[in-house]
Amino acid sequence: MHKGDATDPKGLIAEAFKIDGITYEECRSIFLDWALAVPVDADSPTLIRALLDRHPVAGHPMTQVLTEGLSAASAPKRRGGWKGRRS
Repeated sequence: MHKGDATDPKGLIAEAFKIDGITYEECRSIFLDWALAVPVDADSPTLIRALLDRHPVAGHPMTQVLTEGLSAASAPKRRGGWKGRRS
């Protein structure tokens, strides 16, 4: 049975919002599973914004994790190794 869509492929984020008493740590684990299920070439910040719009639940630990994921996704990353060297 396929539960999700392109924004939440496995329906993990939606399910997290339905779990009473879910903890921040559990939400982080679910977010990691979600991130691994999203295609590599997907625009993660756009998907996270869509999830926040879809689930506007203030004070929920998953809302906090998604917000943190959004700021982490937009932060520039240092490229190491051969890709980080200038030609």
